[in-house]
Amino acid sequence: MDSILKRISEINLRYEEVKEAGLYFYLQPLEGLEGAWVSSNGRRMLNLASYSYLGLLGHPWIENAAREAITRYGTGTHGVRILAGSLPLHTELEQTIARFKKAEDAIVYSSGYVTNLTTVSTLVGRNDVVICDKFNHASIVDGCLLSGAQFLRFRHNDMPDLERRLQQAGPDKGKLVIVDAVFSMDGDIINLPEVSRLCRAYGALLMVDEAHSLGVLGATGHGIEEHFGLQGAIDIQMGTLSKTIPSVGGYVAGNRELITYLKHVARAFVFSAALPPAQSAAAKAAFEVMAEEPARVRTLRRNTELFLGGLKARGFSTLHSETPIVPIICGEDQQAFQMAGVCQELGIFALPVVSPAVPAGLARLRACVTAAHTESDILHALDIFERAGQRLGIVK
Repeated sequence: MDSILKRISEINLRYEEVKEAGLYFYLQPLEGLEGAWVSSNGRRMLNLASYSYLGLLGHPWIENAAREAITRYGTGTHGVRILAGSLPLHTELEQTIARFKKAEDAIVYSSGYVTNLTTVSTLVGRNDVVICDKFNHASIVDGCLLSGAQFLRFRHNDMPDLERRLQQAGPDKGKLVIVDAVFSMDGDIINLPEVSRLCRAYGALLMVDEAHSLGVLGATGHGIEEHFGLQGAIDIQMGTLSKTIPSVGGYVAGNRELITYLKHVARAFVFSAALPPAQSAAAKAAFEVMAEEPARVRTLRRNTELFLGGLKARGFSTLHSETPIVPIICGEDQQAFQMAGVCQELGIFALPVVSPAVPAGLARLRACVTAAHTESDILHALDIFERAGQRLGIVK
C-alpha cells in the first residue's frame, strides 16, 4: 500500500508545485465555443487546442440530426445492443462508416480509447505476437498489455526495426502490427507503403489507428489509404468519432467476417451500452457533411501549410510534423509551462505537453490547426508565438 500512496503523493506534489507557480493550464473551464475561438475564465481566446480538424462543431446539419434523434428515440438506449436491441441509427452509422472507408462492414464502440483496448485484446492472445510503434497512443499500448500476447515494439517509423521484430516473432505465431496513421504528439505520418509491404511479406495483420487522419489525410479526407493511394492496404481500420467527427465513440471497419467476430466476442461491445441516439445521429451526419463539403479538407491543408511554414520561418522546431498537429518545441518542462502562460496571457488557448508524455528535453506546446481558422487567425497566432518565444529565449 505504501508504494501506491507514494505514487499518488508524488503526482499531487507536482500538481501543487505547478499550480502554486501559476503554470497549471489543464482542465480549464470552457464557458463558450465560437468557431475557432473559446471563452475560458471570462476571456475570449483563439483556440489552438481543438481536434475539430474540419471545423464541424456547431454545424447546423449535424446539430439538427442530433435534435431529431432525441425527439424520435430519447436521450439514451436500453442497454447493450446484442441483448437490448440496436436502433436503426446504429446500423445506419456503421453502414455509413463502412462506405466512407470502402470496407465491407463496421462496428461502433462507446469511445476511441475503448475501441483500441477491446479490439487489440480480442484479436490477439497469449499464443500470438503484437507489434507496435513506440510512439503509438496509450490506448493501443494498453490493449497490447491486456491481450496477454507477446508484446514487441519497434523504433518510431523505423522500417528496418519493424522487419527485425517481424522476424523475431517467427513464422508460426499469429502476428498483428498496429500503428497510428498520424502520431498525436509529433504530427508525423506512418510510412504506410512499407508497413503494409512488410506485413504482407511476413504474414501479419495490419491495424491502423486513424484518430488523427480521418478528415485530415487524402484529397477528400478519407484517410491514410487515400493519402498514399493504397486502397485495401489495411486489414483493420480504426478511428474515432470525437475529433474530426464532432460526437463521441470509436469504430473499426474491415471485412464482414472480422466485424461479425468483434460484435460477438469483443467485451466492450457485448458488455457496454450502445451509443446514445443523438451521438449516433451526429456522427452519421458528420460523415455526410464531409462528403458534401470537400472544400473543408483543402482549407485545412492550406492552413496547416501556412502555420507550419510560419513557425519554421520564425525559428521554431516543429520536428517532422506535416499535419495539423504541430509540436512547438520549447525544451525543458518549465519552459513549456512558461510558454503556455505567456501565450494564454496574450490570448492564445494552447497547452503544454511535458514529460513523461513526451521525452525529457522535448516539452512542447501542441498546437492544432483547423479549417475553422482564418488566415488572419493563423497570422495572429504566429505573431504571438514569436513574441512569447522571444521573451523566453526559445527563438531569437
